[in-house]
Amino acid sequence: KFLRFVQEISLRFDGSAYCTMLRNDAYWFSRLGLHLERADNTARILDVKYHMLLPEEEHVGGPLDYYQWTSILRSVSALTAYHWVYRETLKPWLIADLLILNDTLPRSLASCYGNLVRNLDQIGVAYSRQGPAQRHARGIRNRLDHSRMDDIFQRGLHEFIQEFIADNA
Repeated sequence: KFLRFVQEISLRFDGSAYCTMLRNDAYWFSRLGLHLERADNTARILDVKYHMLLPEEEHVGGPLDYYQWTSILRSVSALTAYHWVYRETLKPWLIADLLILNDTLPRSLASCYGNLVRNLDQIGVAYSRQGPAQRHARGIRNRLDHSRMDDIFQRGLHEFIQEFIADNA
């Protein structure tokens, strides 16, 4: 009951802020916080699943693995989006692609950083200057734009995500 109350109040606040706030620095800073936190949470959720959850005696692609990937997508409200985008059974590299590189999913790292750059640019215009946060966010966004899932998996998804989390912080 308490969690439903918190969820409802949070959604009301977010909806009110998004629909009614003047588009000034207060609005852009609140959006920065939302997208920074969303990117961090998505990265951590994906990392926990990929790096830690599957017991050693279970094999990748088994029933437990499938259930866990489904839970990950549900936890970020992306299960339906996955099926719309890929139209196939759950595959770890496609799930990672959706949550990391797919700009059309609002919770993806790429989408979060696209929004971060846009909001930082708005702040930069309002104050007639750019700063290190803006350059840093652009660098992360460019790295995501030029990443391919094959390369990420070859290098190591856990390592990629850990680097992202450190850069995001």
